[in-house]
Amino acid sequence: MPRGQKSKLRAREKRRQARAETQGLENAQATATAAGESLSSVHALVGGRPQNLPAAGTPSTPEVPEGATSASAAVSCTSSDESTSSQKEESSKSSKGTEGSLRDPLNKKVVLLVQFLLQKYQKKEPITKADMLKFVIKKYKYHFNEILKRASEHMELAFGVDLKEVDPTRHCYALVSKLDLTFDGTMNEEENMPKTGLLMIVLGVIFMNGRCAPEEEIWEVLNMMGVYAERKHFLYGDPKKVITEDLVQLKYLEYRQVPESDPPRYEFLWGPRAHAETSKMKVLEFLAKVHDTVPSAFPSWYEEALRDEEERAQARAAARARIAATASNLSHAK
Repeated sequence: MPRGQKSKLRAREKRRQARAETQGLENAQATATAAGESLSSVHALVGGRPQNLPAAGTPSTPEVPEGATSASAAVSCTSSDESTSSQKEESSKSSKGTEGSLRDPLNKKVVLLVQFLLQKYQKKEPITKADMLKFVIKKYKYHFNEILKRASEHMELAFGVDLKEVDPTRHCYALVSKLDLTFDGTMNEEENMPKTGLLMIVLGVIFMNGRCAPEEEIWEVLNMMGVYAERKHFLYGDPKKVITEDLVQLKYLEYRQVPESDPPRYEFLWGPRAHAETSKMKVLEFLAKVHDTVPSAFPSWYEEALRDEEERAQARAAARARIAATASNLSHAK
């Protein structure tokens, strides 16, 4: 083949690879943006740090108005004008941050690693440190721990999964659902994680309202993270269908009409599978981790979560006792 033709082929291949890398980076950037939006939404659940939460790393007790047990009450700690202004400023900062993040070499690696982890999860392939260094980190190997830490936070916030090292010797990792959810075969792996992340937010709103949360309050919080009932979301698809149908059919949520409401109003409750597969303490731990504090920094919710843990422990002990008694009776009968 003539030398000139070879050069053209090499140049064409390089352009193709560059386009593929750019597309991958944009996809991963979208994922990272979703993680940031999830983080913002969780801040909104507890009223935002300025008035109600300690600065990062300062585990002091948040100041929540007396009787403010619901998400809406917490959100209303700041005036509506201040909230609207703050949201506009945050939106502007987020937009500028997104533009500049691709110019930060470490951020590039973080968003590429997020995409790499998603692909490994969807293909059910093992995740190893060696592969991450070879295919993503490359010459930034001395920053591996920092890049991995940031990518793990994005995965947790956007998708509700933790990246855990399952084999310290060979440095193998696995993505594990933060809420130990076991979606059945009605949803494939690719759909699973985004819906788990959305479910975490909804469960958090319900928990902070007590036993149930009005539908309008759920959407009030979801709107803060750019998720709207009438608008398709690039990550969650049709959000209204997800929370009022998909997660209801899977029994992670209950969606019912408020008794005697006219016109009809609806509310959400934890479904039986949510009660079985997660707990109030796990949801609170997630919220605390986002704010770099501890669960006890939210006294009323922490006390409720502790009571829930104690009741669960007693139920497990009673179940074990029943099983042991049944086994003993069968043994004596034989």
